[in-house]
Amino acid sequence: MAKRDYYEVLGVSKTATKEELRKAYRKLAMQYHPDRNPDNKEAEEKFKEAAEAYEVLTDDDKKAKYDKFGHDGLRGGQGFQGFNDVNDIFSHFSDIFGSSSIFDDFFNTGSTRTRARRRGTGTPGSDLKVVLKLTLEEIASGVTKKIKIKKYVRCDVCKGTGAEAGTSMKTCPVCNGAGEVKSVSRSVFGQFVNIQPCSNCNGEGTVVDSPCRKCYGDGRVQDETTIKINVPAGVHEGSYLTMRAEGNAGLRGGQSGDIIVVFQEEKHDYFVRDGDDVIFDLYLNYPDAVLGAEVEVPTLTGRAKLKIDGGIQPGKLLKMREKGIQHLNRHGAGDQYVRINIEIPKKVNAKERDLLKELANMPNIKTPSGNDDKNFFKKFGL
Repeated sequence: MAKRDYYEVLGVSKTATKEELRKAYRKLAMQYHPDRNPDNKEAEEKFKEAAEAYEVLTDDDKKAKYDKFGHDGLRGGQGFQGFNDVNDIFSHFSDIFGSSSIFDDFFNTGSTRTRARRRGTGTPGSDLKVVLKLTLEEIASGVTKKIKIKKYVRCDVCKGTGAEAGTSMKTCPVCNGAGEVKSVSRSVFGQFVNIQPCSNCNGEGTVVDSPCRKCYGDGRVQDETTIKINVPAGVHEGSYLTMRAEGNAGLRGGQSGDIIVVFQEEKHDYFVRDGDDVIFDLYLNYPDAVLGAEVEVPTLTGRAKLKIDGGIQPGKLLKMREKGIQHLNRHGAGDQYVRINIEIPKKVNAKERDLLKELANMPNIKTPSGNDDKNFFKKFGL
């Protein structure tokens, strides 16, 4: 089957920056990740296809050859070498699938954060997910939040061992301390050895002889704790923060899980967010739009004065530099744009009607098309 165009695979243009390529690849990798699509060969192939496209287009030399000669330019020499399996992709793109990646957090796939059961170390605790609602003002400059959560914490009586004071753990009699059991089966194809974690000790290799009376041998108890979340400026809807080892405590001294804080942006009464910029709709009456005015507008940090030039047109955007949202993990901030709207009254009294008719008859008043305003005002029944 002929290979698809790499730009088409990632859904980007040929002028896409490396940051745009990274974002496009990360989105596809999340969508077709094998842990989200178990036993789905089509998804796995798309996952590899996206990785291949990203690997080529972010390498300046390979990209130049591909742009000039297409896929033929990558055959032989130092072209794309391919991936044997999904694990190759994780190891190859350590900047995306590293210890801070969302794949490690949700799928536990990264080599730097493997929490496999090890003999004598207890069973790892589970991760917790917290959805944190934030206002646009909090997002604009960052905020520290304190929230209460229920989770498993280490037992203070047995210090997490699960054993009663004065007693100790003993070797599991089923697996003899190995933490795993083997079973052998035979078939016409030969002998097969199946290795599984020991169900008696949960793969730990040891068991509690005299369980702690408070935690009943688990080494942990459920409690309510207060956690402090430092939210950086510039986060957006759906982005997340990983709090390492702040999740549920593991069984009998096992490593604690993490807390995944997912951010949710609350709808604002005045502003519409556009990246790190914000847009505010300002409504002017007709005289202020014609004559100009100095108005006060809200910003994310308070109120500010804004000068309106006479003759301003509806739809015009006025920029208030760096009055938007601080950039995430870099200096500077977005801008605030003030969009001009002209208020047209639905009803006018007799005096106002007479004044508008008088205005319509003035020779120097022209419509946008250059015609007399007399016909223009007739559209409004004046």
